[in-house]
Amino acid sequence: MKTDIKNRDDIVILVNAFYQIVKKDPTIGYLFTEVALVNWEKHLPIMYDFWDNILFHTGNFEGNPMVKHRMLDQKSTLTETHFRHWTKLWKTTVDDFFEGEKANEIKVRAENISKLMMNKVVI
Repeated sequence: MKTDIKNRDDIVILVNAFYQIVKKDPTIGYLFTEVALVNWEKHLPIMYDFWDNILFHTGNFEGNPMVKHRMLDQKSTLTETHFRHWTKLWKTTVDDFFEGEKANEIKVRAENISKLMMNKVVI
């Protein structure tokens, strides 16, 4: 039986599972593995902090995701399809592992963030 997202440990499970899917994904995986050349040892803890802050208001995230995505767009044009696909993968991963109020909240927050990024980055 699935449980709700309760703490940072659950965030770590979710983020790790999500990026394992993303790395292999034919639609957006190349953006991470070939364009951004993500250093996963550095990136994953940043994502743990980001989502921990988004869901539990921990204040432990510092950074500017918008700037990072604009820089990525300069290397390889980001499209609405990329953002929509990212959102779909995120929601599916959440649903695969969790259910409940926080699980629903993190999906809504992710969709809102994705839409905001898409509107600011995709020209």
